[in-house]
Amino acid sequence: MATLTIRGLDDATHARLRVQAARHGRSMEAEVRAILSEQLTPSSPARPLGSRIRERFAGLGGAELETPVRQDAPRPAAFE
Repeated sequence: MATLTIRGLDDATHARLRVQAARHGRSMEAEVRAILSEQLTPSSPARPLGSRIRERFAGLGGAELETPVRQDAPRPAAFE
């Protein structure tokens, strides 16, 4: 296990840390370990972009839209 010493912590931050640790029923050292673990643990991978877009716009009824009928036939490109 590594040891970490924090110097120059201002009194207000120290007091907030002490109060937060007491609220959680931990020592200040345990509270700091919990904060560091929470902040440095990799987050779960994000859902794929397409899934998020579909979810966001699902309520708009996009599946019910009709595709317009094309009036002119496509023609091949002419390279001259």
